[in-house]
Amino acid sequence: MASLKDVQNKIAAVKKTKQITKAMNMVATSRLRGAQTNMENFRPYASKFAEVLGSLAQKSGEEASPLLVPREEVKKLHVVLCTSDRGLCGGFNVNLIEKTRSFITDKSGDGIAISFTNFGKKGRDWCRKQKLPRVDEHIGVVGTSFGFNVAANAGRKLVEGYLNGDYDEVYVVYSEFLSMGRQVPILKQLLPIPPIEIAEDEAEEYLAEHICEPSADSLLGELLPKSVHVTLHSSLLETSTSEHAARMAAMNNATNACNDLIENLTLAYNKARQAAITAELMDIVGGAEALKG
Repeated sequence: MASLKDVQNKIAAVKKTKQITKAMNMVATSRLRGAQTNMENFRPYASKFAEVLGSLAQKSGEEASPLLVPREEVKKLHVVLCTSDRGLCGGFNVNLIEKTRSFITDKSGDGIAISFTNFGKKGRDWCRKQKLPRVDEHIGVVGTSFGFNVAANAGRKLVEGYLNGDYDEVYVVYSEFLSMGRQVPILKQLLPIPPIEIAEDEAEEYLAEHICEPSADSLLGELLPKSVHVTLHSSLLETSTSEHAARMAAMNNATNACNDLIENLTLAYNKARQAAITAELMDIVGGAEALKG
C-alpha cells in the first residue's frame, strides 16, 4: 500500500496538471471566439462568390478556361493537407491524417504520383515519417490570426502548377466546423474546379442575370484563380476554428479527469490515514493490556 506521503505527492501533482489543463481550456475558448467570428464572416462572401462564379461558368462553358477542363489522364495528384501545429486537441489531427491516408490508398496505383503541400507541423511530420514528397509547407498559420494573402500565395502556386502540368488534380483536406462538439474531416477538389451543384428549388434564384462587363469569359478568367484562393482560405478558417474547439473539448475532458483522479486519491489517502490510526490504536491497546498482565 502506498504511503501517506506518496499519496499526498500524487494529489499535488494532479492538482498542478488540473491548473494547466484549465488554463489551456480558457486560452482555447478565447481564441475560438475570434476564429469562429472570422469564419462566420467569411462564409457569406464565399457562398456569394461561388454563386456568381457558377452563373458565369454556365454561360461560358468549360472551354472558357483550362481550370475547368478535367485532364484525360490523371497521373499526378497534389494534396493540400491542413492540420494544426500543436497537439493536445484530441483526435483532431488523427482524423485528418486518416482521411488523407484513406484517399491516397484509394488513389494509389501504377504510375500515380502524389505530392503534398502542408499547413501545420502535424501533417508535415506525418509526411516526413511516411516519406511522402512535399512541395511546400506553411508552419505557424493554422490556429493563429492570418490574412487572405496566405491562401492567395499558396493558391497562386497551385494554379501555376496545374497550368504547367505539374499536377493533374489538386485536393484539399481540412476540418469543417459544424458545432462545438463536432468537427468533420473533409476532402474537396480544388483543381480542376468542379461544377457547382445547384438545388432545384434554388435554380431560378441562382440563374439570376448578372451584368458582365467587359464579358462573362473575361470575368471568368479573372475569377476562377481567385475561387481557388477563396476555397483555400475558407478551408484554413474552418480548420483553425475546429482546432480551437477540439482543444477546448480535450482540455475540458482532461480537467474533469483530474477532478475524478483527485477524488479517488483523496479517498485512498483517507483510507490509508485511517488504517495508520487504527494500527497505532491497536499498538497502544495491546501495550496497555500487556502492562496489566
